[in-house]
Amino acid sequence: MQSKNKMEEVFSAFDLSARVVFYERYGSGHINETSRLVCEDGREYILQKINTRVFQNVENLMENIYAVSRHVMGKVTDPRAALTIVNTKTGGAFHKDNSGGCWRVYDFVTDSLCLEQAEIENDFYESGVGFGGFQKMLSDFPAATLHETIKNFHNTPERYENFKKAVALDPFGRAKGVREEIAFALEREEYAKTLQALLASKQLPLKVTHNDTKLNNVLLDAKTRKALCVIDLDTVMPGLAAYDFGDSIRFGAATAKEDEPDLSKVAFSLDLYKSYARGFLSAGGGSLTKQEKTSLATGSVIMTLECGVRFLTDYLEGDNYFRTSYKEHNLVRCRTQFKLVGDMEKSFDKMASFVEGG
Repeated sequence: MQSKNKMEEVFSAFDLSARVVFYERYGSGHINETSRLVCEDGREYILQKINTRVFQNVENLMENIYAVSRHVMGKVTDPRAALTIVNTKTGGAFHKDNSGGCWRVYDFVTDSLCLEQAEIENDFYESGVGFGGFQKMLSDFPAATLHETIKNFHNTPERYENFKKAVALDPFGRAKGVREEIAFALEREEYAKTLQALLASKQLPLKVTHNDTKLNNVLLDAKTRKALCVIDLDTVMPGLAAYDFGDSIRFGAATAKEDEPDLSKVAFSLDLYKSYARGFLSAGGGSLTKQEKTSLATGSVIMTLECGVRFLTDYLEGDNYFRTSYKEHNLVRCRTQFKLVGDMEKSFDKMASFVEGG
């Protein structure tokens, strides 16, 4: 947490409703430094110090968020359903302090729930509703005008090139112990190019995508437990609907955590997949082409495979990107993803037929 004087300086830069009387660290995010502010008049806000090591061009980042938020705001009736940026007193979307730190403020979304994992199956369904609705509301937004906040984020062929370089260089001598995982990834390299090939041939349209579609990035209404607001727009970029759908499935349709070492506990749940797909298609299916719906099952496999490849690459390179708690943490994560890929491949026909008819 920053010093009190530093925080007072930051507070004074923004056009808040009143003087801040209380603030505390908030949420479980690992990228940005987030606080909840309470003002003298009772109004609450979210303040974030942006991680400029991850997001090096803050102006582009905030241009994306501002444009997307304004577009969503024009589509909803409940003001809580769109993120509202609080400008600085000089009219900017963020404040840069004397030491180069970059800060932003949002209105706090009142009477909402943020869940780290589904408490009931309907929570995952509502996550699908939230992200499907996000797709629909932004289906008429010119996606190509958005900046790439993280270059080649879901360019799976590029991820494979990085992986193969890591295998060839093997700087920590770890490749010999993961030959089975390396072979698993390489056997699927051509399949992993599918989405990029469909985009390049214009069989899939470029869309606005969230690119971090975990359950905790959809706020639920505290009273109705219905999807309310999609948050954490830092990775909003041009992409494919299959990216967002697939990443949700990778994370939410698994029977165990991403770093579960006992693979007997790790499985792909077709029931959870169907629950999310129903929600996603009920809210956003009308904005998707037939080819996009067909691509959703493929996206589930490829996003899971891509993530596994990224974990394996980081393991081979010495664990530089993902935060780890022990030596083989990234390898454990890789293995859970590859286990899910294998399960999805066995269920793929059922996965595909379910979304194609949605």
